[in-house]
Amino acid sequence: MRKADIVGSIAEKTGIPKVDILVALEAFFKEVKTSLVEGEPVYVRGFGSFILKKRAAKIGRNIKKNVAVEIPEHFIPAFKPAREFVQAVKGSTHELVAHDGEMVDQ
Repeated sequence: MRKADIVGSIAEKTGIPKVDILVALEAFFKEVKTSLVEGEPVYVRGFGSFILKKRAAKIGRNIKKNVAVEIPEHFIPAFKPAREFVQAVKGSTHELVAHDGEMVDQ
């Protein structure tokens, strides 16, 4: 499911124009990004948390040049689903199969 599919589904279920839903969805994404950039996690009860995970500094390798490269400590965004979300997915009966690099229902 893509963003356009989500917007269409919400519009169909609520009767709200697609443009308004798209604006709200984009505003949500922007707020999540802004909060994480500022170091503050976002908690959505019953859905999950958008958090930062700390990656330790390490030594990597540039294989082409055969040179060691120092990768500094950094943060990456992550999503931690809520318990209810995990249970709902575990209870799902759909089988997912890789198709052109994407997971799809079969």
